[in-house]
Amino acid sequence: MPVDDRPPPAGPAANLIAAAVVVVLGVTAITGSLAFGAGSPSQPGPGTWPLIIGVVLVVLGLALATQARQPGQAERFTRGSLLVVAAVSSMVAYVACIATIGFEIPTFLLAFVWLKFLGKESWRLSILTSLGIVVAFYALFVGALDVTIPHLF
Repeated sequence: MPVDDRPPPAGPAANLIAAAVVVVLGVTAITGSLAFGAGSPSQPGPGTWPLIIGVVLVVLGLALATQARQPGQAERFTRGSLLVVAAVSSMVAYVACIATIGFEIPTFLLAFVWLKFLGKESWRLSILTSLGIVVAFYALFVGALDVTIPHLF
């Protein structure tokens, strides 16, 4: 979007709501990480990384809240904001499917949807790039790093 077509800035209430959402996400990540077991600095557990991300989200959300009254910090929600909702919804569906059917098909579909429908790319580019992403992730995570993720092949 050119700069002239930008939506009007959001007001202080919208800025506070956005900051609160970030804080809630951070607190949720912290709670989940503690359930996994965060470990210690010398022996990190499976919840260490989510704990770090959760703390960073809480700090950033609080920083956003302190600047909520400053105009021009965020744009008002418009019809174009629905693309973000679609992207987040597709990620939630991706996470829900990956444990059941492996990562290959959901990864292809996620990349394809983002490229074709959200990014408005051509069919050919969307299909080929999505296939390339799946092959690259498979080669990296399953082949080279031997990561135990659900996969079909």
